[in-house]
Amino acid sequence: MDEPFRKLESFIFECMSKTHLPAISIAIVKDGQIIYSKGFGLRNKAYGLSATPNTLYAIGSVTKSFTALSIMQLFNEGKLSLEDPVGKYAPLNLKSMGEPVRIWHLLTHSSGIPALAYAEAVIRYATGAGGKWIPMATYDELFTFMGEAEKWALTKPGERWFYLNEGYLLLGYIIEKVSGMDYREYVKKKILEPLGMNRTFFGREKLEADKDAAVPYIITKDGEQKESGYVYSLTADGGLISNVMDLARYIIMYLNRGEYNGNRLLPSHLIEEMEKPRVKLPIQIFGGEAYAYGLMTIPNFLGYKLVGHGGSVLTATAYIGYITEKRVGIALLANGSGYPLSQLGMYGLALMLNENPEKLPFIKLDKQLEPLTGKYQTYKGTMDVEVLKADSFLLIKIKDKYMEMTIPLVPENLEGNIKTFYTLQGGGKLPVEFIVNSEKIDLIYERYRLRKVGPL
Repeated sequence: MDEPFRKLESFIFECMSKTHLPAISIAIVKDGQIIYSKGFGLRNKAYGLSATPNTLYAIGSVTKSFTALSIMQLFNEGKLSLEDPVGKYAPLNLKSMGEPVRIWHLLTHSSGIPALAYAEAVIRYATGAGGKWIPMATYDELFTFMGEAEKWALTKPGERWFYLNEGYLLLGYIIEKVSGMDYREYVKKKILEPLGMNRTFFGREKLEADKDAAVPYIITKDGEQKESGYVYSLTADGGLISNVMDLARYIIMYLNRGEYNGNRLLPSHLIEEMEKPRVKLPIQIFGGEAYAYGLMTIPNFLGYKLVGHGGSVLTATAYIGYITEKRVGIALLANGSGYPLSQLGMYGLALMLNENPEKLPFIKLDKQLEPLTGKYQTYKGTMDVEVLKADSFLLIKIKDKYMEMTIPLVPENLEGNIKTFYTLQGGGKLPVEFIVNSEKIDLIYERYRLRKVGPL
């Protein structure tokens, strides 16, 4: 086995172990071919069934790129303009700060309307995690739900990125009105069939009839893996079921600038329009991250332009990413929410670029924070505390029979043997230090000096 794949497999195993992910499937493409594919873990724990590259999962918001591609196909045929207001097609005079929301605003999540969170409510309610029952099964009910959306607007259209699942449902409606076809049927005929994505579809019936489908799992805060399900009412915003082998073909189409196996889905210049940065994303890790048309763009990922999208329906997660200049891409699917598949995908792409993935900011941060976690004690064990990692932060947890206190630590400087953080106390900024040497780690917090005595 090539060394990059061996290193990737080791990292996947580590990430699954840490976050309790039951299964991950992966495919990597290069120069128009699938060069690597594999399944890890269990697609079905109850029956002990292993994941494969053909295992089916919900792909969540990766579906949005299919919706955007559909809109661009209709634009290419002259059936709509991206400048058309939503109200031209839908019985919804959607405005933000008095200005009409246009198709391209929905494509880029720049309507000016912050998330209305229907999908979050529906998914959490269906899985038993919480949420609220939203009786929204038809477009008419969508229009009713969004009837007062303008009151929720914060900026004019085109000015700021606010992820809006409801906007992609509206795009699905526009596709139906313009094409005269059901949205699901349009995607099947115009995208899935030309790409040979024969095991990608919407709906429960085909999924339950397939012998290689992943069981969706909720992963609780305690790491328990509970069997759950999908929300099949999701459509243009996140309803597709697929597998990494099919998604690899989809990626190859983008790398080929709109063509796959002799079938052209979109002219090259419109693929490039889909990838063009439109609205700055609020999270900047590499610098310049932006949302395009149903895709996210990182202009300087280790010196190259990375285009991709993630997806989550809580019980399944997804990521696709590709670098056209190097003709490489990656697809990942999992049957739960654990280690971010976007980060795992970038790790794999870094290896494909012959780069050291340890250079990636989130990998570097993980490596710096992880050794600081553990159990700590004051002088002669007079007080016990725990230090845990929570995403990009550390947490000090102090608890006893009657009380529990959690103190977030924000990293400031992690270079050298003195790692500095801060927290807030009484409205002021309190410095916190970890002093690291070869034999011990000391935590200096407020009045206390604590020494690490073991792992969590």
